[in-house]
Order: sequence, then structure tokens, then C-alpha cells
Amino acid sequence: MASTPFRIALSTASSEEEARRIARHLVEQGLAACVNIVPGLTSIYRWQGAVETAHEVLLLVKTTGASLGALEEALCSLHSYEVPEFVVLGVDGGSAAYLEWLAASVTR
Repeated sequence: MASTPFRIALSTASSEEEARRIARHLVEQGLAACVNIVPGLTSIYRWQGAVETAHEVLLLVKTTGASLGALEEALCSLHSYEVPEFVVLGVDGGSAAYLEWLAASVTR
């Protein structure tokens, strides 16, 4: 399949409350069509030379490539982390109806 202009951005938040606040802002501002919030995540990572463990909430942000810059800026400004996760995955395809909805929903 050919690549599409659609992207899924991954991020984590420290709590479900923070995840909901970020998700609502991104959708309200037209930076994302949808944000899935997945609670119950345990992350093990290296931070400032130490291995850390944290309970986090995953955000799956459905957006477009054109909106990534503004989305990252908004996410970083709303986030409590010094360095929030922002990883972008390409979308190779999907149902035409869903992708049309996604395109119409991302307005920035």
C-alpha cells in the first residue's frame, strides 16, 4: 500500500487526568481527529543516568503530517514532563471512510 498523509503520534502522561486534558485540547484545537487514552501502562526507562519505573497513560493521537509541528508544540506546552514522549508513526492505509473522517476532523 502507498503511504498516506495520516500519522499516529504516541505520547505518555503521568495520569489519566493529564492525558484527558491534553487529548481534549488537541481535539478541540483541530490538531487531532481522535486521541485514544490507554491507562495502566508501566514504563521502564533511563532518565538522567538511572533506570526508572513509572505508571503512565498512553495517548494514541490520530492526526495528519501537516499538523505535526503544531501538535508537538501544543503537547509540550501542556505536558508536565520535562521531555514528553513524541514519537510519530506513518499510516500506510485504512478504510476510505475512516481516513476521510480523519482528514475532515484535523483542521490545523
